[in-house]
Amino acid sequence: MGRTSTARDRLIDATGELMQRRGYSSLGVAEICAKAEVKKGSFYHFFESKQALTVEAVNAYWNAERSYWTTELTATGPALDRLRRLLDTMAQLQRRIKETSGTVDGCLLGNLALELSTQEPAVQARLEEIFDEQIALVAATLNGAADEGTIPRERATAATARAVVAHLEGLVMFAKLKNDPTVLDDLWPHTLLLLGAAC
Repeated sequence: MGRTSTARDRLIDATGELMQRRGYSSLGVAEICAKAEVKKGSFYHFFESKQALTVEAVNAYWNAERSYWTTELTATGPALDRLRRLLDTMAQLQRRIKETSGTVDGCLLGNLALELSTQEPAVQARLEEIFDEQIALVAATLNGAADEGTIPRERATAATARAVVAHLEGLVMFAKLKNDPTVLDDLWPHTLLLLGAAC
């Protein structure tokens, strides 16, 4: 269910779109307001700072993406099939963006995590929470795979789940760098190697 197009929502949407393509530091409030078609004077009615707006844009991005994570990873069926569907979906999102915009924009979460590693603590804290949530979702799926005997029990850990998320984010980063979504074709085969999968 989409949000109504209020000025606040337009600012959040514009921020997410611009930051995914351009990053955080190069964007000013004036450009965000212009993209959102909101008067600059109205900005501070809704947000105390660009950092506060960025946290809301990150939340909106993750709220949209979380549905893929929860739908695929908590569905019925073998655990590794569920994990593969999630990773395939994430790769397909990047392919679709390239088809429509001509560029691989990458993951807003990963892009900001790299750019803001030593600044904007509120944004960093929210990104850390989101990645921890992703890791927990993958870890639960790996436990299911271990129960089914498709990965070794010793691989069903939070550390392995973190490595799976890092593998996904890393390949998305390389796809963005090369502007080539085919980089993501190796995502699932190498995930299987990482998991020591029996299938």
